[in-house]
Order: sequence, then C-alpha cells, then structure tokens
Amino acid sequence: MIRIISSKEAGRLLQRRALRLSEAERVVRPIVEAVRRRGDRALIQYARRLDGLKRPGVRVPPEELEHAARRLPATFRKAVRAAARNVRDYARRQLPRDAAWSAAPGLRLGQVVRPLEAVGCYIPAGRYPLPSTLLMTVVPARVAGVGRICVASPRPVPEILGTAYLLGVRDVLEMGGAQAIAAFAFGTRSVPKVDRIVGPGNVYVTAAKKLLAGEVGIDFVAGPSEILIIAEDGNPAVLAADMLAQAEHDVEASAILLTTSQKLARAVAWQVEWQLSTLPTAGVARPAIDQNSAIVLVSSLEEALELANRFAPEHLTIPDRALLKQVRNAGSVFIGPDSPEAAGDYASGPNHVLPTGGAARLRGGLSAADFVKVISTQELSAAALARLAPAVRTLARAEGLEAHARSVEVRSRG
Repeated sequence: MIRIISSKEAGRLLQRRALRLSEAERVVRPIVEAVRRRGDRALIQYARRLDGLKRPGVRVPPEELEHAARRLPATFRKAVRAAARNVRDYARRQLPRDAAWSAAPGLRLGQVVRPLEAVGCYIPAGRYPLPSTLLMTVVPARVAGVGRICVASPRPVPEILGTAYLLGVRDVLEMGGAQAIAAFAFGTRSVPKVDRIVGPGNVYVTAAKKLLAGEVGIDFVAGPSEILIIAEDGNPAVLAADMLAQAEHDVEASAILLTTSQKLARAVAWQVEWQLSTLPTAGVARPAIDQNSAIVLVSSLEEALELANRFAPEHLTIPDRALLKQVRNAGSVFIGPDSPEAAGDYASGPNHVLPTGGAARLRGGLSAADFVKVISTQELSAAALARLAPAVRTLARAEGLEAHARSVEVRSRG
C-alpha cells in the first residue's frame, strides 16, 4: 500500500536515487567503440543479438512503412492527425525568430535562426511501444525545418511504422540501445550521422547518450518518469488515477501527492489500492507505488510548493492558476482538476519529452528551439567602431591579446 508520511520524512523521498549509470556505462562503452570502429558490421551484429533483428540491414523499406500506415485503424489515424496538429501549433509558438535592430547609430545587431541538418529520434519499443513519442520528436523537428529526420526503434510495431509514414518520415531504422545511439553519433554506411539525438530510452540508451554528448548533441540525460501532485481537496479517485497513470510507465517511476488533508490522504491511498486491483498494468505500477511513491502530509500550500520546487518534478499538477507564480522548477505544469498528465502525453500540444531527476532546475522540455541554431549577427559602421575602439583596446590588452587590439587600431589608420 502507498505510504502516507509527514513532510519531515519526505527528505529521503525527495532525494532521488542517483541514476545507476556507472555500471550501464561499463556495459555500453565497448558497444559504442565497436560501432565507431566497425560501423554497420558491429551495428547489425548487436541488433541481431540484442534486438532480434531479422531483416538483412537496419533500414526499414519505405513500402513497409506505407503498408503499415494503410493498415492503421481510421480512429488511430484520426488521433494522430489531431495530436500532430496541436503539437505543431505549440511548437510554432516556441520557435525563435530572425531579428535585427539598431543598438546605436551605425551598430546593427541581430540573430538568424537556422535548423539543424539532421536529427535522430529514438523511439522506445520495449514494454510499451510509443508512437506518441514519434509525434513529440518528429513534429517539432519538422516545424524547425530540419532537413533530415531519422527514426530509430528496436522491434518497431505497426503503429510506430505507420505513424512515421503519416508524419512524412522515410528514414526509419530498426535498431535500439547503445548501438543505435552510437550509429547516429558516428554515422555508418546505412545510418546517417546526425547533429542531435532526442527521445527517451532505458538506462543503456541514457548511458550511451551521456558518453557521446559532445560528439553529438543530445536533449538530456533522463531518468525514471515522475509526477508530483499538490492538492488540498479534490476527487480521490481522480487523484489516484493520475498517480497510477504515472506509475504504470516503469517500475522505477514515482508518483507523489502533497496534501494538507489527512482525510484526503487516506481516501487517495484507498483508491490507489482499489484501482490497482483492476489495472492491467498493475505488475508495473505496483512496485512503482510501493517502492518509489508516497502521499506526503504538509502544513500548507506554501510548504507543498517549496517541496515541489526542491524536487523539480518532470510533471507537476497544481489545483489552480493562482499558484503558478510560485512554481520555479518543473518540466511541465498541469493546472486544475481537468488537466490530466495523460492529455500532455498525447494530444494537448506541449511536449512530453521532459527533464527528470531534477534536471527541470536547468531546463524545460523538448521544444522546436532544440532543433535550431540561433546565430548572432553584428554590423558596425566606421563611426560605431571608433566609439567602441577604446573599450575594445583596453580590454584586449588587459587580457594580453595584443593582436585583438591591433585589429581595431589598423582600421582607424586607413
């Protein structure tokens, strides 16, 4: 049964277990090195051994994608279109724009926005195949104008292949794990080298991304999924359902409720047990609830928000908009009783690829901005340079960089 604890006992709960990446890194390092040295031969060897690859290579033929799309139920295709429309609209609003302005007479500054040339979208297909993650990675990349969007998925189901086709993706690769990340990072004969890899994965995928960050861009090093809910009152069945929706992701997932009401805490705990008794995914949700989750009794909403900001959850649910101004750290915020996290997972528009493990202190979720470069521009007239020259010369010589100072002075001698 889910624990009910006091806020004084919450410290250990809020101090997440460190990601067990060191052992995973030892496992994936030789895989990464083999793909770097031997390319497709190593990639296919590992794909056969670890993912059960049957086809001659990792590339999925376009006609197979089209066939999968045609077999998708009409209701599924309609859902994909609806979700893609909302994700696309939201991503367009996130995209940085070209800009230029006059900062001073003769000094024109600005920025130009350029898309990445190629990205790799990693789509898990283990316990739960995730066509929704295709939407969340491919659509913002498309909005950003990325030239080549590649999808990697081990053992992809028809829903993943068909959704890729519906989204206009033709570079689909049946590969997973560290070998897929390495192939994207280095490039092989059949896998293009990409500029950035995005999308969630297991601990081995995460370890490979961490090892290769710098060789290739990544979104973030992600850990188990998590939700933190703040509630003074509300429907216990709804609150329990939201906690279980997170817990069924993974046995390592966590669902935490912060409440001022002992009565509500007991009612939610009872609902969690009752709903688990009929939940088909209870085999996953039960360990997550028993080992990583809790209901925490707090003295006030202010204390709840302070705990939430310390935790920096991937998903944060708050009862009303008035509390939003006090939220400092969260991957995505769900406001009010009719804003379930599941809506954000699939169709409301904001991205579901979110920072976990406290990384929400540093950044928000995946966005269209992750698929572009913002390049600064500057254009100076001779008069504007003359006004800046004393500051430039002084600072350059203070740093011992004489050629910098002379590069300004030589222009004034003309």
